[in-house]
Amino acid sequence: MSDDLRVTDRLVIPAGELRERFSRSSGPGGQGVNTTDSRVELSFDVAGSPTLPEFLRARAAERLAGRLVDGVITIAASEHRAQLANREAARARLAALLRDAVAPPPPPRRPTKPSRGAKQRRLDEKKRRSQRKRDRRVDGE
Repeated sequence: MSDDLRVTDRLVIPAGELRERFSRSSGPGGQGVNTTDSRVELSFDVAGSPTLPEFLRARAAERLAGRLVDGVITIAASEHRAQLANREAARARLAALLRDAVAPPPPPRRPTKPSRGAKQRRLDEKKRRSQRKRDRRVDGE
């Protein structure tokens, strides 16, 4: 397993910029849960990373602002019993998070108006529904 984290085809975070911390995990594991450090905390310094170009760093910092603590993002994984599986899960989640954070913004929406036919179909359907409800009424109510 290569220790570098591939975010996109062009963006690869070197292993030296990632920090992993291991601790005991809660949850399943039987007697081994008290002895093995299977929980993984993966940290990446978004604000101080020399790998990210300045414009990507600014975009990621803006989009991840709610999750950053002093410019560092931390992902915790403890859903698996094995430390290796939790490491892979944390790395996959960090890669997906960074991929979304550095993605270019979508093109702006061009406002459109409904066509004349669409307006007519909507009004015809309203008339049919109104007539159907009128037909259900009992006279005098």
